[in-house]
Amino acid sequence: MDEKKLQDLRQQIDTLDDQILDLLNRRAKVVVAVGKAKEKSQGAYYVPSREKAIYERLSASNLGPFPNDGVRRVFREIISASLSLEQPLKVAFLGPQATYTHIAAMQQFGLSAQLVPLKSISSVFEEVSRGRASYGVVPVENSNEGVVSHTLDMFMSSDLKIIAEILLPVSHDLLNLSGEADDVRKVISHPQAIGQCRSWLEESLPDIPLVDASSTAFAAQQAAEDASVAAIASESAASLYGLRVVKHKIEDNPNNFTRFLIIGSELQGPSGNDKTSIMFSVKDQAGILYHMLEPFSKRDINLAKIESRPTKGKAWEYIFFLDMVGHVQDEKISGAVEELRESCQFLKILGSYPKAR
Repeated sequence: MDEKKLQDLRQQIDTLDDQILDLLNRRAKVVVAVGKAKEKSQGAYYVPSREKAIYERLSASNLGPFPNDGVRRVFREIISASLSLEQPLKVAFLGPQATYTHIAAMQQFGLSAQLVPLKSISSVFEEVSRGRASYGVVPVENSNEGVVSHTLDMFMSSDLKIIAEILLPVSHDLLNLSGEADDVRKVISHPQAIGQCRSWLEESLPDIPLVDASSTAFAAQQAAEDASVAAIASESAASLYGLRVVKHKIEDNPNNFTRFLIIGSELQGPSGNDKTSIMFSVKDQAGILYHMLEPFSKRDINLAKIESRPTKGKAWEYIFFLDMVGHVQDEKISGAVEELRESCQFLKILGSYPKAR
């Protein structure tokens, strides 16, 4: 390609970039007007169903060659910056930085949000409950290791709602200062991360002791301070803490996903493809488990998950957590919930929210 042709193409790119910048600022002015209208009507600033509709519409109309994943990432940051114009968005998450919860929070809220790392799941709930953060991000289950019990337990005493969910593919790397396996004398990570890599560890590092840490990011911090320590953590943690990769993708199951919940104070409206979560305690009577499921079965409602947790007040009594497909404003969902309520000692709707991709 001759130099003149290259210059012409670069000039075209500059012209298009100027047009994109102009459109971004025009969009920002409309966003500011939307924010003022929401303020007058006391509407929610952050509406996950609206974001989901934007991504789906753009993906459906995208003719390429720009990839749909790229479109989503670009508009994630456009929406994030736009929300910051309406109202500064503060989001608490289970930290520290470079944990998978941090990655999930960035994926959902973008880089323009103020992401605040906290030391515990209960601290995230408290920060949102007291209004010091608009939203919180907490893990709730992993496809291999099961539920995060502390998150479910927090809903027993909290009035916060689930406003969205995030499904994050989790890939673990083995990290240390040198990048050499021969230097590893101890492996440290969160218990769930160790569990998700157990077969690889037993085969590749059979004589190396495994040590639990409070988070994968804390494990990376330890590895950064001690050349004999290797951490199981994300690639983001390697960048943040100056570590090298000993081995990429050491998880035993490549289909390894963690589900995160976004918690807030308000119930969300229907998006057209929703999930509803409830918690309840049933009365102790014959056939109660059958009667618990009957309202959903006869209405042909798809139950996505049932989980039980012991109550704190009395031995051998349980709280049930149930996820179903549909929105609580749907007639058959609301009918099933109200019928179930008749057999319950108590029932709480935790939220209706857009199903994650």
